[in-house]
Amino acid sequence: MICYSILGPFFPQEAVKKGVSNTVIGLIFGCFALFNFLTSLILGKYLVQIGAKFMFVAGMFVSGVATILFGMLDKAPEGPAFIVLCFVVRSVDAMGFGASTTASFSILAKTFPNNVATVLGILEIFTGLGIVLGPPLGGFLYQSFGYEVPFLAVGCLVLLMVPLNTLILPRHDSLPGKDLFWKLFTLPKVLFLCLVIFSLSSCLGFLDPTMSLFVIRMFKLPVGYVGLVFLGLALSYSLSSPLLGILSDKKPKLRKWLLIIGILGTAVCFFLLGPAPIFHIRSQLWIFVLILVLNGFCLGLSAIPIYPELLECVYKNGFEEGLSTLGVISGLFNAMWSVGSFFGPTLGGFLNEKLQFEWAAAIQGLLVLITGLTVATFYIVETMQARRPSFADY
Repeated sequence: MICYSILGPFFPQEAVKKGVSNTVIGLIFGCFALFNFLTSLILGKYLVQIGAKFMFVAGMFVSGVATILFGMLDKAPEGPAFIVLCFVVRSVDAMGFGASTTASFSILAKTFPNNVATVLGILEIFTGLGIVLGPPLGGFLYQSFGYEVPFLAVGCLVLLMVPLNTLILPRHDSLPGKDLFWKLFTLPKVLFLCLVIFSLSSCLGFLDPTMSLFVIRMFKLPVGYVGLVFLGLALSYSLSSPLLGILSDKKPKLRKWLLIIGILGTAVCFFLLGPAPIFHIRSQLWIFVLILVLNGFCLGLSAIPIYPELLECVYKNGFEEGLSTLGVISGLFNAMWSVGSFFGPTLGGFLNEKLQFEWAAAIQGLLVLITGLTVATFYIVETMQARRPSFADY
């Protein structure tokens, strides 16, 4: 996650020096998600054949090497050559990232089948820590040593983890199950949960190419301090995730309401992040950070219940409990997250260039609000149908 988030505070400014527009910067962030999407779908389907452990370790190796190569791009000539190399290296990094994340979700769900939400909540502590440490670490190293050092340091750290994980991780051998991948998309609940995953990831992706530019413009902060602003969202997300995971496992009937409250709260936070010009409120740094903290909590509130909700849905509809199904679900989860991560920075970079951050964040919030109301309607209808007496009851 540090490899993913380290670019936020300084890469947009560095890319502008190379003659790259805000829209193309958003596409560079977004291409990571596009290739992560393709990788997650394909590798999730063939997880059992490839092997979860091998996929995880190989993905880390590819991601570490690509991160180091990205640190060399400041030597590339400005213009099209720099842009093309950014797309190529970022795409390869995404393939490694997609392989390791898809495998990690499956390994955890297979090892802890009765506490999926709790374990994912604990995992999100370290996801959050990666998001937390990436921007300030990247901003500090960039300001102190230049463009190359942040990527070299983090890439080498990832490569050091490869032999460690090779020794520690258990193998999960399993026979390939029935190919039920396309059956997933016939389940309405799966489709609505995919919409939620897409909306949440687009929110986080939206902030990558836009927030650092807004903070520098509005609050006149130096690049080294911009990364600290990211702490508000990431810390609240990572610290609340394990508690929300425990609550989700202990009270499974509450999951859908946690999800709905979280996504509606996320929409409100995006309306207030700028804030939207219709509110006629002047943005202040402490208000901005407070909204980020609330936004991180709301994202955790809606994100943590999704994976166990997906598993419960597919098991009720005849999917066998095994690594094959877990691979498909993990691939689908990461793929939809990647679609949102492509859409968010792409739309964010375009809207930020045309309308400025205040209106761009409000439009992003409106899209999330529509998703929240749609999913809430589905759950309300589902609850009413479940309470309706059937013919068998008589």
